[in-house]
Amino acid sequence: LGYTTEAVSSGEEAIEYVKERLVDLIVLDMIMPKGMNGCETYEGIKKIHPKQKAIITSGFAETEDVKAARKLGAGKYIKKPYTIDQMGMTIKEELEK
Repeated sequence: LGYTTEAVSSGEEAIEYVKERLVDLIVLDMIMPKGMNGCETYEGIKKIHPKQKAIITSGFAETEDVKAARKLGAGKYIKKPYTIDQMGMTIKEELEK
C-alpha cells in the first residue's frame, strides 16, 4: 500500500521504540503473547506521545480493553481476519483525522 512499516514483538518493545522515534500510526494488537496487552501498551505510549494515533486489531470481539484503548484516543477497531483493503481503508481514515 506504499506505507513504510516497522514491527516489534511486545508492548514493552513498542514503548521503547516510540521513545526514540516518531511514528504516524500504530497498529496495535490487543492480545500479545507475553507482558503487556494492547491497552496497557497504548497507555504507556500516550504518556510519551499524548496525541499518538493508533488503530486496534484483535481476533476477538470488541472487549473492555478495546473500549478502554478507544477512550484513551485509539481510532478504529478492526477484527481479524481482515483483508488488505479493510486494513488500507482503516489506516487511510485514521491518518486523515
